[in-house]
Amino acid sequence: MTDITDITDTDTATRTSATGTADLVASLRAVFRSGRTRPIDWRRSQLTALRALFTENRDAIADALYADLRKPRFEAYAAEVDLPVREIDHTLAHLEEWLAPEPLAAESLAGLPDGTTAGTHYEPLGTVLVVAPWNYPVQLSLVPVAGALAAGNTVILKPSELAPATSELLARLVPRYLDPEAVAVFEGGVPETTELLAQRFDHIFYTGNGTVGRIVMRAAAEHLTPVTLELGGKSPVFVDRDTDLSVVATRLAEAKFRNAGQTCVAPDYVLTDPATARGLEVALAEAVHGMFGDDPQTSDAYGRIVNRRHFDRIAALLDSGTLVFGGRTDRDDVYIAPTVLTGVRADDAVMREEIFGPVLPIVEVDGLDEAIAFINDRDKPLALYGFTENETTRGRLAAETSSGGLGFGLPMAHLRVPDLPFGGVGESGLGSYHGPHSIAAFSHRRARLDVPLS
Repeated sequence: MTDITDITDTDTATRTSATGTADLVASLRAVFRSGRTRPIDWRRSQLTALRALFTENRDAIADALYADLRKPRFEAYAAEVDLPVREIDHTLAHLEEWLAPEPLAAESLAGLPDGTTAGTHYEPLGTVLVVAPWNYPVQLSLVPVAGALAAGNTVILKPSELAPATSELLARLVPRYLDPEAVAVFEGGVPETTELLAQRFDHIFYTGNGTVGRIVMRAAAEHLTPVTLELGGKSPVFVDRDTDLSVVATRLAEAKFRNAGQTCVAPDYVLTDPATARGLEVALAEAVHGMFGDDPQTSDAYGRIVNRRHFDRIAALLDSGTLVFGGRTDRDDVYIAPTVLTGVRADDAVMREEIFGPVLPIVEVDGLDEAIAFINDRDKPLALYGFTENETTRGRLAAETSSGGLGFGLPMAHLRVPDLPFGGVGESGLGSYHGPHSIAAFSHRRARLDVPLS
């Protein structure tokens, strides 16, 4: 997930003193070593309490998200309350199953004394740091925390200072609902984050951009701390000939323009042939009108850019290609209209970085071969989407490209499936989580061999 200013823009930071950071980490480590977090009953109690945090504070969460991002309430409820609750419910339903030891088959023990047994089991890592972003500041804070608690760890959560209302809300709510001696919220900006990263953790989970991801990884290397990096990239969409462009446009617009395009797995650009591009342009205009009406700026369903720094960055990309529709901006309101560009070239500014905003370029290619080559000439994206009914085309996109996730027919839907691993590859991330993959991310899979003495 890209968030260009994640810990580099402190204009709107909520400051909390970093004094005692080492003591805080030490106290959480002591709680972990006491064994408190290991019993499955404790883990379940924390997950149940976290679920209550969401369900009992839906409106407060939506209010904070509106203050930070002008996020529409239905988006706040769907993405930042309901989705995490489903994740927690799924974890509670399967936790014992996921944590159960896995014995080795007898044939694996050939040559060892009779009666030898072996297997693997998950053990918690210890004290975990979760560094969260601003674009989905509740979901992307607390879903990783849920995974860390399910795995039996103590946790420090560092919310994004660029979503100050949400950060303050989390700082108030988390100690009320979760074990305050095992889970801490640490607010602040760059100095506080830097001090946190100087401490020794047993795992660091970071969601943000590759630039800061490298900073996190360098800091972790000082202590040989394992990391999960949920980053981003330019997630492409291939639209095949002879698809229903009305359906394509509706699903594409929903995925691209929700949260004003500030979503790590939002479609970043479209690859299609020239004839299909012309029809798609018309269909996208109709779909956006259906979502937001004549003037998206007055629509209650359309959000805003997080701050003026991001606004300026995105607005500078609007000169690429030819404007199909949109393009209107209002810096005072940090508003950028849902925008589609056509005739975009590979070297245009809008194609040089993840857009992370409501601008959708259409890049014309001759067909599938050129589309695959275009994708493979760039960094591996967090997601790749295809709209095609052709099984051969689907097979080639799966076999001849690489991405964190691959989805056909409905962009971003893979996020809703808790048993699917969510994560990137290469520049788009390291490691994955959700469902059982969160247990794996925040645990050590320990081998055990028992050989009888007689």
